[in-house]
Amino acid sequence: MDFQPYIDELIALAIKEDIGDGDHTFLSCIPPDAKGKMKLLVKQEGILAGVEIAKQVFTTLDPEVKIEVLLKDGTPIKYGDVAFYVEGRVQSLLQAERLALNLMQHMSGVATQTNQYVKKLEGLKTKVLDTRKTTPGMRALDKLAVKIGGGENHRMGLFDMILLKDNHIDFAGGIENAIRKAQQYLKNIGRKLPIEVETRSLDDIRKAMEVGGIQRIMLDNFNLEDTKKAVELINGEYETESSGGINFDTIRAYAKCGVDFVSVGALTHQIKSLDLSLKAVD
Repeated sequence: MDFQPYIDELIALAIKEDIGDGDHTFLSCIPPDAKGKMKLLVKQEGILAGVEIAKQVFTTLDPEVKIEVLLKDGTPIKYGDVAFYVEGRVQSLLQAERLALNLMQHMSGVATQTNQYVKKLEGLKTKVLDTRKTTPGMRALDKLAVKIGGGENHRMGLFDMILLKDNHIDFAGGIENAIRKAQQYLKNIGRKLPIEVETRSLDDIRKAMEVGGIQRIMLDNFNLEDTKKAVELINGEYETESSGGINFDTIRAYAKCGVDFVSVGALTHQIKSLDLSLKAVD
């Protein structure tokens, strides 16, 4: 998935939102040609994310800004580390400061939390997936941060996969109808999109497998015993994904049932931003 078009739009909007008709604080007290240097200081342990995004914020505001990166995205960090130095017109540095920090702190929080979940699954085949539970407008950065933290992306939006969830199935008149209608729809429009089906019982799984022509079966709110039975029933014929109510304490137990993926909304909607700061360098 190419996140760049979304990132470009987000940064443009963030600059417009923050600067408006001008940085009047800077204009009131600092000469326009003043030059300076700042450093990105780490104040909390975690996984660094958003360095490349911060670079784009600075260079969008001022292409002449020079950035020396010391720590790349995905690097484990600790208090006192310096991620990069940035040098240029003071006006550019100060205008970019808050925007770069906001994005990096949020992304580092997502990457750090994702990495904690990923480590819980060490030694197992199961991959951690994100969801669409993201802040509107921030999804590209959230999903990029998940990848930096070692997780995997599910779908970007409603356009790149067909995911037949409970409401779709109920409104369509059952799993069989929902799958067949989705298959016919793709045939009619000449598209090849993966189809995933949410199931709520072992009987749902049997119905979905009987129709066939799908790529993945989601086990929604299954307990551990039924998850094991579901994996045995599917027997590798389709990808499997556990979802619903799975948290940090239970994710390894679900993974040990043999599912291919576990989706966790908390990766992006229950995170704590990492503490980072940009400080002037004498």
